[in-house]
Amino acid sequence: MYLHIGDDICLLSDKIIGVFDFEKSTVGRTTREFLNTAEKNLEVTYLTPDMPKSFIVAAGSVKTDVFLATVSPGTIKKRMGAFNDTKE
Repeated sequence: MYLHIGDDICLLSDKIIGVFDFEKSTVGRTTREFLNTAEKNLEVTYLTPDMPKSFIVAAGSVKTDVFLATVSPGTIKKRMGAFNDTKE
């Protein structure tokens, strides 16, 4: 199944490694270092010029991809829950 994460971007749900609250998780040094390294390695896709609400980490074909989105983690969780409801 595909999951819409904003700005006409959809990801395969089984490729998603994690969905994180941008404001809460970037307080930690390790997370900031992860995002800085991803940005330096050109692995970050900005889905908005505004302040992101979440970042999504997905397994790419060659590298890990990070998407900064205005969609809240709660909304993404609800969308993923809809997939689980249809699988049963």
